[in-house]
Order: sequence, then structure tokens, then C-alpha cells
Amino acid sequence: MTDWVTVSSLATAGGTLALAGATFASTRSANRAARVSEFALRQQLRPVLVHSQLDDPEQKIMFHGEHWVRVPGSGAVVEHDDGVVYLSLSLRNVGTGIGVLLGWHLIPEFDSAATEEPVPAEDFRHQTRDLYIPAGGIGLWQGALRDTSEELHGIVTDIAQNPRLFLIDLLYSDHVGSQRTISRFSVVPMEDGRWLCAVVRHWQLDA
Repeated sequence: MTDWVTVSSLATAGGTLALAGATFASTRSANRAARVSEFALRQQLRPVLVHSQLDDPEQKIMFHGEHWVRVPGSGAVVEHDDGVVYLSLSLRNVGTGIGVLLGWHLIPEFDSAATEEPVPAEDFRHQTRDLYIPAGGIGLWQGALRDTSEELHGIVTDIAQNPRLFLIDLLYSDHVGSQRTISRFSVVPMEDGRWLCAVVRHWQLDA
């Protein structure tokens, strides 16, 4: 005789297993779709900073104390005046999100550090004001060294007076504070007294 209780139990178990399999597949598909959507959104917000182009317009920049400098396209400023070292770069954001500059780190020796990993983000010098670079547009970075007792002040003063190649790492994020990135720039003296900058490498900290 047919054991209907056993048949019923097996049918229920089979149906439960099939439902579990369908639920698992549906959950995996939904998670995959969510990850794709999140990645697409992050890409829309991601800034990527490089040097500006030679034909980009000159930018006039004011530092604390009403000290003004002018930075041409693809240019840089390395200037020592009245005990203060002024630094600036002309930048372009080739990403699709607003870039917010968070800090900077100067590397005075190019040969020994060009390929080295950057210092930790917490060791960067913080910007004293927010600097925003619009998506697809140009902007600027600026920094100053005012403490004459600081070792770096003396080093960069010597660079300003005896021009030579050096590096600057810039730490930045998107406008909501995520997707932190470090971009390394070389700063190169020209024979006519100008300085040019060029991006070297990028590191994604929150990839």
C-alpha cells in the first residue's frame, strides 16, 4: 500500500528545497544588482585630478596675508617671500565628480622617492580651507610654509632659490568625503624661470 504520509513529507521537503533554491538565486541576483548600482554611483562621484593643459587660462590665487600669485595652465608656483614659502599647482579634474582637496605632502628628492608608496593619509598636512575642483574643469591647489624653524621650510626655501625637480602628493576625496585618492605630481623648473607640474601616479585608498 502507498505510504501517503511519506509521499506527502517528501513532496513538502522537495517544494521547500525548490523554494529555498529560488530564494537564494533571487537574493544573489539582487545583491549583484545592488553592487553594480553602487559601483555606477561611485563612478559618477569619482574625481581624478591631473595637471591642467598648457592652453588652460591663468589663475590668480590669493594666500593668507593677501599675497597673490599667478599660475598658468600646467604651471606651478614655488616662491619664497618675506620668510614664507608659497606653493601652488594648476589642476584639472578629468573625473565625473567634484574633487575636494584634503591635504598635501612634499617629497624633496625625486630620484629616491618617485616610485615609493605615499605616506599614510593621517601624515598629510591638512588644508586650512576647502579647495574644490569641479568635474571636467580646472582648479588649483595651494599650500604655504610659514614656520622658519621647520626643517621642510628650509628645504623648500633652498628649492625656490636653487630650482630643482621635486614631488608633491595631494590627498583628496569626492564631495561626500569618500573615495579618497592620492595623486602624485612632479614639479619641474624651466630655464625661463617658470615651473611646470605633471601627474605621475594615483593611489585609490577607499577602492
